[in-house]
Amino acid sequence: MPRPILATIHPAAVHHNLESARRAAPDARVWAVVKANAYGHGIERVFEGLRAADGFALLDLAEAERVRALGWRGPILLLEGVFEPRDLELCSRLGLWHAVHCDAQIDWLAAHKTQVPHRVFLKMNSGMNRLGFTPERYRSAWARLNALPQVDEISCMTHFSDADGPRGIAHQVQAFQAATQDLPGERCIANSAALLRHGGDAQVRLDWVRAGIVLYGSAPDHPERRAADWDLQPTMTLASRIIGVQQLQAGDTVGYGSRFTAQGPLGIGIVACGYADGYPRHCDTGTPVLVNGVRTRTIGRVSMDMLAVDLTPVPGAGLGAEVTLWGRAANGAVLPIDEVAQAGGTIGYELMCALAPRVPVVVQD
Repeated sequence: MPRPILATIHPAAVHHNLESARRAAPDARVWAVVKANAYGHGIERVFEGLRAADGFALLDLAEAERVRALGWRGPILLLEGVFEPRDLELCSRLGLWHAVHCDAQIDWLAAHKTQVPHRVFLKMNSGMNRLGFTPERYRSAWARLNALPQVDEISCMTHFSDADGPRGIAHQVQAFQAATQDLPGERCIANSAALLRHGGDAQVRLDWVRAGIVLYGSAPDHPERRAADWDLQPTMTLASRIIGVQQLQAGDTVGYGSRFTAQGPLGIGIVACGYADGYPRHCDTGTPVLVNGVRTRTIGRVSMDMLAVDLTPVPGAGLGAEVTLWGRAANGAVLPIDEVAQAGGTIGYELMCALAPRVPVVVQD
């Protein structure tokens, strides 16, 4: 039989989370962000759960082709725009909308020969300092685009740096509003954190919202809020089984580096999951895990192919016992991916995207 590790994708949970996003901004249209292969879930695996979205947003032209191949005829937005002039040809052929964040992209559009003008989203750098025109240069960039016959409608867009934290978004909203005042076109500024935390503000939800991590059951502001607080369900379960059991005595150590020493008699289970499967090596003793749906902890250092768990809360668990690394156990118990990520010093986004190719993936019916 194959090694007993499996990732399960839950399209019904994806659909539920999309509806939760809609409730946070009921009068806005929703971009379903499927960049990074739908945050590691697989675009094809989550597509049915996202059919009710108003559009798909992503980065990669190949991913845009995959969404079109699935039968989607609605809007698709390239969040970083095109990377070279010839990309515009594919945008024309597939009917892609695309961000414009620098002068070079405007130059490429000016030289592009097309029969159908492009829909573009002009990006403002309102404080994130990654991509976009500064507020001082934004209107002149808009004027350049507006003068091009290759451009149809221009929408206005920005991205928040602190929507999930105490600094908040007011300073960026103010910069955006001041620079876009009186400009025509739709607006799109809210990411997942802004949608959940500030979606009640009409100045934030505007015409479009970008639902990213919220679709995949992770709270963008964990640990302040848990996924359940936002009515989000886990969309990926990583599960394995116990393949060995050891009975420790006081003084026995576990794993590479002997990072854990037993203080007394202790039963541990060895699980077929390690960092080569995408489980974080930095998750030290105490990381939460479910064994037969019962919460317990990891023990010692994570190896390439195995990790150890404390069987004290589940003394009856033995060879073949179900282990839920994150997601939903067979008995319905949930281990949020955010808790595992926090123990590893990272965020749920990274764990989803880091699922290793060697892990089999199935889609729940």
